[in-house]
Amino acid sequence: MWRRKLYGWGAAIVIFAVLMIVTPAIPQSQEYHDFADQRELFLGIPNTLNVISNFPFLVIGLIGLVLCLRGSFRLSLQGEVWGWSCFFIGVAAVAFGSSYYHLKPNDARLVWDRLPMTIAFTSIMAIFIIERIDEKTGMTSIAPLVLAGIISILYWRFFDDLRLYALVQFVPCIIIPLMAILIPPMYTHSAYWLWAAGFYLLAKVEEAMDKVIYKWTHHIVSGHTLKHLCAAMVPVFLTLMLAKRSIEPDRRSLFQHWRIYWVRVKESRFKEASLDCEYAAVSTPT
Repeated sequence: MWRRKLYGWGAAIVIFAVLMIVTPAIPQSQEYHDFADQRELFLGIPNTLNVISNFPFLVIGLIGLVLCLRGSFRLSLQGEVWGWSCFFIGVAAVAFGSSYYHLKPNDARLVWDRLPMTIAFTSIMAIFIIERIDEKTGMTSIAPLVLAGIISILYWRFFDDLRLYALVQFVPCIIIPLMAILIPPMYTHSAYWLWAAGFYLLAKVEEAMDKVIYKWTHHIVSGHTLKHLCAAMVPVFLTLMLAKRSIEPDRRSLFQHWRIYWVRVKESRFKEASLDCEYAAVSTPT
């Protein structure tokens, strides 16, 4: 077992080294800070909607953390408590970091916007390893993964290169939905992972269309404000999943469930077609 883990880490390091060699540096564009909605609507708050739209992160982060520490969720393994606690702390911290950044957008403040998000991303990866692969491996990976996320932020800030941060942000977005679909879960309600992934993808689209959405809505709300609200739905769905789930008696992956459902649908359609053919073959007396 330890050899397989060693080979896996070795392969990951080699792939990472090759990517860093063959890909060019990605500097932080200063146009990123030029958001569509820069209105000061009330209380003298600059970029008002982009600031206050972070409040849901604080609410759901604190609720999730309290429920996690009180034992209100179904958490069978000790590593899960640590992993989910780190996740909800990261979510709650997003409210402060992102609000601080949007009061006066610049690179120095962007560090505090991205840091809590990175803690949440890396914690989720550790949680998935605990639940779907191996508890011991996942628990021991919490600190290294969070540290890797922090290093990616520092690397960007000091070397103006976003490659490490891009890996930390987007690799979980690809791996987690795939693992949720292909690897049998320990708990029920695994489909909530896909709902969370879907809302995160929608948030990234809204972020990219910040100015377009602001124009479409006749300067009522911008894409970046909607991005905050949709991104906050990710921990909402995960909190609902934790509150509703139980131990999965039938350890089948979502892909297996979907395949079984599809086979049943095909069989029912075939039976209906056979019955239609039988009725058509019966001749009526004249």
